[in-house]
Amino acid sequence: MPVLTIAIAVALGIVVYLRKARFHYERLPKIPYVAAAPLPEVAVIVPARNEEANIGKLLASFPPDLVTVVDDHSEDRTAEIARDCDVRVITAPVLADGKMGKPNACMAGAEATESEWLLFVDADTHYARVFLPSLVQYAVEEDLDMVSVFLQQETVTLAEKILLPYAFALYFTGVNSARVNGRAPSEWLANGQCLLITRAAYLKMGGHAAVDASVIEDVALAKLAASKGLRTRVTRAEHMGAVRMYDSFGAILRGFEKNSFRFLRENVFTGVQVVIASILLTSWLPVLALLIWQGYTRQAVLFALLPTVVLFPWYRSVAALLAPVAIYLFQFVALNSMFKTLTGQKSVWKGREV
Repeated sequence: MPVLTIAIAVALGIVVYLRKARFHYERLPKIPYVAAAPLPEVAVIVPARNEEANIGKLLASFPPDLVTVVDDHSEDRTAEIARDCDVRVITAPVLADGKMGKPNACMAGAEATESEWLLFVDADTHYARVFLPSLVQYAVEEDLDMVSVFLQQETVTLAEKILLPYAFALYFTGVNSARVNGRAPSEWLANGQCLLITRAAYLKMGGHAAVDASVIEDVALAKLAASKGLRTRVTRAEHMGAVRMYDSFGAILRGFEKNSFRFLRENVFTGVQVVIASILLTSWLPVLALLIWQGYTRQAVLFALLPTVVLFPWYRSVAALLAPVAIYLFQFVALNSMFKTLTGQKSVWKGREV
């Protein structure tokens, strides 16, 4: 097959998958601003482990009397900082079998309140003050039992700026927003970083304890909610909230190792599409080399720009020029994650094996 034909086929595949990813991300409903909305009984539950760098910024996002921080046996000043912010702080219990972790902390937070609504937020997120009333009002008006929210990706270091937008784009190559948000979802998606649910629905599901065996509890929760007949919706609110998932290159590697291959196993149909998109993107450099070798200079220049151009909506900065670096670095991390999972090796996350 002529090199030019191969290049055109790879380019079309990359464009189709990444445009599809952006299309379905932007089709997720955007939470509208609501000024001075009445706020029903709501409890903000923050499971936190070793989050002293983030917890203060998060707690400034909500009225202190609504917040419960569940300290998951932090080894730093997380609990002390939370108490200084005048919020309620409890310690997550250790189960009889020695289990600890986010699901256990979330359950402890839910059991500590009788509020009608529960908002679970990760400690590395933060929000505008208008976010909470806007989100609850949206859930009430749409008659929803559960709403999960994708937030703005906040990047600081060069590694974050290069890798996170690419990882987010690749993740959404396997998402179909219509199926995810169908009345009876045929695909499952949720974002556990920010999850609003009624207390009644949470108890009906069995809470986070029901998905304790899953490392990817977000998808597991979405599946469980669908099986219980709950009205759910996946939304976005980049204009009102942000998350900084990783604060260093090492944290990015550990996070990707923990999640990438496990995500593919948890949601197979979505995972297959992610793998295909990843293979197409990984083919970019070999095909570029073939174009140059065969003397297709002008075509090679255009092909060289392809990752930067199609991924720019996810980067929205000059960091898009380094998208090819993300392609191959992410591929290495994903393969390492697959190897560790298949060989039964544990990943370390926040000082704990998962």
